[in-house]
Amino acid sequence: MPVVREFRLPDLGEGLTGAEVVRWMVEVGEVIAVDQPVVEVETAKAVVEVPCPYGGVVTARYGAEGEEIAVGAPLVTVAVASAGGGAADTAASSPASSASSAEVERPLVGYGVAESRGARRRRVGAAAAPASAPAPVAAPVAPAEPVEPVAPAAPVVVPVISPLVRRLAREQGVDLTALTGSGPDGLIMRADVERAVAGKVAAPAPAAPVAVAQDGVVPLRGLRKAVAEKLSRSHREIPAATCWVDADATELMSLRRQLNATPGPKVSVLALLARICTVALARFPELNSSVTEDGSGIVRHSAVHLGFAAQGERGLVVPVVRDAQARSTEQLGEELGRLTESARSGSLTPAELTGGTFTLNNYGVFGVDGSTPILNHPEAAMLGVGRIVAKPWVHGGELAVREVTQLSFTFDHRVCDGGTAGGFLRFVADCVEQPGMLLRQL
Repeated sequence: MPVVREFRLPDLGEGLTGAEVVRWMVEVGEVIAVDQPVVEVETAKAVVEVPCPYGGVVTARYGAEGEEIAVGAPLVTVAVASAGGGAADTAASSPASSASSAEVERPLVGYGVAESRGARRRRVGAAAAPASAPAPVAAPVAPAEPVEPVAPAAPVVVPVISPLVRRLAREQGVDLTALTGSGPDGLIMRADVERAVAGKVAAPAPAAPVAVAQDGVVPLRGLRKAVAEKLSRSHREIPAATCWVDADATELMSLRRQLNATPGPKVSVLALLARICTVALARFPELNSSVTEDGSGIVRHSAVHLGFAAQGERGLVVPVVRDAQARSTEQLGEELGRLTESARSGSLTPAELTGGTFTLNNYGVFGVDGSTPILNHPEAAMLGVGRIVAKPWVHGGELAVREVTQLSFTFDHRVCDGGTAGGFLRFVADCVEQPGMLLRQL
């Protein structure tokens, strides 16, 4: 007889207490393989697929799309074949799943495993599930006479990578198969869905009685909730201060053009700034630190895990470049580029969004000059870089048009005083104005 196994939402790491159901990937009554992804969930860190460690027949699933499920709460139940055989044994030995009854269950592997995605899905009737199943399965419909098998229709392939784009389309009632993607190879992007939604809104609608608009309340959940909690805690606990200085970035931009004129990967401004940050932190190591939970000590970090602000589909996120101090400028550029693309596609993992020790905030990409940001708790410092713009500047004793930027530096006043913070910022500004100084530090 089959045995019903309950699969609960596992701990997804980083102390997360729950996750929101984005999309169910299986139906009740469907035969699944071991480690097949069954649901896509959104945590405060990322969107991930959750694989089930049991193979058999799905007898129940818990939580509707958009509903939050606590870690440890039931996710799905599966009728697993026992040693004596049964309906699930038959399913496990069918062409849809080649696992033997001894192989139907094995330990859960890493999240996001996609080895079983290509497996053909089958559904079975209620006879496959035991009477004790937590939720009923639809009864099978038995035909009065044999029916010729019909070949399944070829699935419509919709060129969408991001689950968030699918979710937006689903919520707004947009048919993805009717859209032409503006991305590479016709990939459907979020902007394509938003244009379709705008077109629906702009279409004439039948006259309706005039009604007074009501104020709406948007719930804080997922990433937005996590950001709100983290920034509130930072503002509440950290005595932060900010200093700033204007810097002539003309020579830095000239160096970048020289580097990109030679064969090899292109070097971004952000990569050069990241290199300057790692050198500056080696000179002022007290700023690569954090205060302990109880406030009784300061943790000095030996490695620089450099966070940087990136705009993604889920809003502004802070991916982390691990061991930035050990990477060359080209390697920094490659990793920054990879993480930026992952942020745009919404595919960053929780591990890529946590563990930073210092943040580089290039808010100049939004066309602004300055900012006084809230620190990324529990980090002790953040360097902000405004837009680089042509301005009149005194250079060599004469007035000239130079490429100028404003640098701001926010720091936890518990880890250092203003002299240390000012020394760090001045060193960064000097490296921006005279990038050749970096040669002394490398």
